Amino acid sequence: MRIIRSREFTADRAWGAISIANMSGITTRVHWTDKPYKWHVNDGEEVFAVLDGIVDMHYREAGVESIVRLGVGDIFFAQVGCEHVAHPRGEARVLVVEREGSV
Repeated sequence: MRIIRSREFTADRAWGAISIANMSGITTRVHWTDKPYKWHVNDGEEVFAVLDGIVDMHYREAGVESIVRLGVGDIFFAQVGCEHVAHPRGEARVLVVEREGSV
């Protein structure tokens, strides 16, 4: 058993993470960040849940860029092929569930 107090987690660099579980190649991690990530497309599906803070998620569909603001409790689901990048507004902590080794 393990208790993770996500609001207390801080990494020494943006997008630093603590691993929670690896279930048959699907990882669950808590990330801390205060800087944007990079545009990317995962090699599988991704679940991105905001635990603390606010994140502007930029994504492209059919070449058109859109932005959605995510707050605590909001979830962004990136299907295979969804190009996206997360931009936190200040500090944020997010739960990410994705295929092991994904970008």
